[in-house]
Amino acid sequence: MSDLRYPVGPWTPPATITAADRARHIDQIAAAPQALRQAVAGLSEAQLDTPYRDGGWTVRQVVHHVPDSHMNAYVRMKLGLTESRPQVKPYDQESWAGTPEMRTTPIAVSLTLLESLHARWVQLMRGMASADFARVINHPEWKQPLTLDMVAAHYAWHGRHHVAHITELRKRKAW
Repeated sequence: MSDLRYPVGPWTPPATITAADRARHIDQIAAAPQALRQAVAGLSEAQLDTPYRDGGWTVRQVVHHVPDSHMNAYVRMKLGLTESRPQVKPYDQESWAGTPEMRTTPIAVSLTLLESLHARWVQLMRGMASADFARVINHPEWKQPLTLDMVAAHYAWHGRHHVAHITELRKRKAW
């Protein structure tokens, strides 16, 4: 792997999303909390404070970042489902990764938060009709409106992406 930033490859928006793709994305979102929990199982405090790459976040920051990011995605999806073409707010993930609790909160708190969040999010998505996934949100960092299908696809990738940051670090370090 030449670029440690993208261990599963960079995000590439799919040209189309089928019902089978959607089901796979929801399944990947459902699996993400357990995959993250397994990725960090048995790591010491020192290992948790190791960056996954030079200049990158520590494993601990990655673990805390995933529920931060996915909470934003869940809220965006709920807004897209309940409002007409809402404008969503971006957040500065680098600044969020530097807030005090990112260094001091036990990772178990964020792992549990992610499990609970994903239980709700997956329940929401599995109850949505196909037409609901065609609804859109407007995000100022994207050039075009995002369908809720695209939001699900992106966050299915996002979970795998960050789990791989940790699992690839473990392989490189022989942890």
